[in-house]
Amino acid sequence: MLEKIDLKIGFFCNNRCKFCVQGEKRNLYGNRQAQDLKKIIRQSAKEAPEIVFTGGEPTVHEGFLELVAEAKKAGFKDIQIQTNGRRFAYIKFCEQTIAAGATEFSPALHGPNAKIHDFLTSSPGSFEQTTQGIKNLKELGQTVITNTVITTKNYKFLPQIAKLLVSLGVDQFQFAFPHITGSAAKNKDWLIPTKTQAIEYVKKGLDAGIKAGKRVMTEAIPLCFMKGYEDYIAEKVIPDAKVFDARGVIDDYTAYRKNEGKKKGPKCQECKSFKICEGPWKEYPEIFGWSEFKPVK
Repeated sequence: MLEKIDLKIGFFCNNRCKFCVQGEKRNLYGNRQAQDLKKIIRQSAKEAPEIVFTGGEPTVHEGFLELVAEAKKAGFKDIQIQTNGRRFAYIKFCEQTIAAGATEFSPALHGPNAKIHDFLTSSPGSFEQTTQGIKNLKELGQTVITNTVITTKNYKFLPQIAKLLVSLGVDQFQFAFPHITGSAAKNKDWLIPTKTQAIEYVKKGLDAGIKAGKRVMTEAIPLCFMKGYEDYIAEKVIPDAKVFDARGVIDDYTAYRKNEGKKKGPKCQECKSFKICEGPWKEYPEIFGWSEFKPVK
């Protein structure tokens, strides 16, 4: 059964992240028309109980608040905002978004400090705004689940990022390996660490969240790297979703992810987790090969 609608309402953004999977879609497609989006929202409410507004950065769409209100009116039970969090630094905007009907917020934080986060987002001041946005949303009693994209510039700091997120009071945080498309592909030569390099720090970051009683997750890290941390793999619980993207509709994102987006290596069939593991995004072994993937017997 379909659980979630992923609606990319536009591709403009007030960051220019060096790992952004959307790449130059902001220049190719811009933002979609509000009336077209409202029609999709009304029709989609018959298919799934949840909707997530994504982009680009959804909060910079000129019709953002009325689109959230339309989703509430259409009957969606849960309305999530996937965001860089910057506009939520303004308390009034937080209040307006909540009043319109948003029930969950998913901001992204990519560094333990402004130096690292702002470098990765190419946006001076973004760290301060994103952390303030998280504080504002928690003060208003909202559910906040964050995402951190793992890069060469921040992987050694994942434990510090985790401690910062705990101190900010987030309900859940996730560490995700980049999908090497868009800007991430453009910057792949210096941006992407190996999973072997990062995993020690990933686990230390997870430990900080687990110790604090937070829900923690990883994404795009296969099970062979996650011994002892198998319960913290997002792919096990990612809801089945329909995605409205610039180039069309992906009716079953789970099937797309497993059959087209990700890949398994020559030795993966020997692994006891073969049937439940999705493998890495297919672009990763095209760069690094399969030697670091060791089947779990």
